[in-house]
Amino acid sequence: MNNLIFQDWGLTDYEDAWKRQESLFEKIIAEKKAAQPTENYLIFCEHPHVYTLGKSGDQNNLLLNYIQLQAANASFVRTNRGGDITYHGPGQIVGYPIINLENFSLGLKQYIFKIESAIIELLVLYGISATRLRGATGVWLDAENANARKICAIGVRSSHFVTMHGFALNVNTDLKYFNHIHPCGFTDKGVTSMQKELGQTIDIQKVKNDLRNIFEKIFL
Repeated sequence: MNNLIFQDWGLTDYEDAWKRQESLFEKIIAEKKAAQPTENYLIFCEHPHVYTLGKSGDQNNLLLNYIQLQAANASFVRTNRGGDITYHGPGQIVGYPIINLENFSLGLKQYIFKIESAIIELLVLYGISATRLRGATGVWLDAENANARKICAIGVRSSHFVTMHGFALNVNTDLKYFNHIHPCGFTDKGVTSMQKELGQTIDIQKVKNDLRNIFEKIFL
């Protein structure tokens, strides 16, 4: 079925959200193996301050030790998504599409392209021009010049053509937390947010509503 069941989990601990994702992910895989119809989920949430490292990432890209993490009121989690290190925190929309790609006749690269397209289309609504960066995932501003900065990170896991994990869009994110990492392994690229680019606090609920509508349009 090419439906999208939307859920907003609000402010949720990262590891709790991971367990909830895994439960839905494993349910869909089991249904596929049993040749049953599968549902697809689009989940939005925010997380308390946390740094997460992808399975192929380098822990040296985290520039804090355990004591410094505690002082920053942040945690660190090794996860099973793709990509390197990133930060999640309040004011950031974290999206977890848990879908059966075969329901949408998509491969993994096409799926990631659609996520990027959705974010780019959303940003246009708010007067922000964004693009892709050659050789990297995510959504960027001024991608091809010295002022390149990332506004949305993407890291996914896929098994049996079922996805989990997803994207993190900086809306009103406290960007100083990115100073403690090499975001996504980059040492020469910046990070930004909708709030920073527009010079004002953004209504995050409105952004969620707009983004949900765009996802439904692009995927359905």
